[in-house]
Amino acid sequence: MIQLIKSRLQASIDLKTSLLSNELILQTIQSIVKDIVACYQNDGKVLWAGNGGSAADAQHLAAELSGRFYYDRPPLFSEALHVNTSYTTAVANDYSYDVIYSRLTKAMGRKGDVLIGLSTSGNSVNVLKALEAANQIGMVTIAFTGETGGKMKDYAKHLINIPSKDTPRIQECHMILGHTICELIESELFPKSL
Repeated sequence: MIQLIKSRLQASIDLKTSLLSNELILQTIQSIVKDIVACYQNDGKVLWAGNGGSAADAQHLAAELSGRFYYDRPPLFSEALHVNTSYTTAVANDYSYDVIYSRLTKAMGRKGDVLIGLSTSGNSVNVLKALEAANQIGMVTIAFTGETGGKMKDYAKHLINIPSKDTPRIQECHMILGHTICELIESELFPKSL
């Protein structure tokens, strides 16, 4: 059992270490922060979409922006699209689970807003449809995926494709990069005086 614990920790460490030299992902993070900061400077909003563990990550990261991250500052409009269970279950029942996020993106999203889709496979149909709707509106689209990027790579302006096929390790990297993005947005928009 101890050996399994060590192997999982080592796999997580190795994957995160690989990101230190992944210039494409590092540059993409920088571009994402610039686009989200510009969105907020224009009174925009950031919407998030994911399923299962990725939905939990989306909700967690949305709260880091709408609440606070490291210090007190004004709230930012950031919402995970699955948090209204009455809406989600009604639309899934009356239409299809595939459109739960695209319908809400059409209702809430405006040109210049941001939609961030999380899917370790990059192939979640409801997230794909949301990215497609966001692109039609003129939103900035961001995809957090696993190694290949799946179908989402063709629908996102910015792609963070973690170089792994191991779902838990991918999600761990989504969170550390998501936290880093939140920290950078907070410090860019609300510089802390020393």
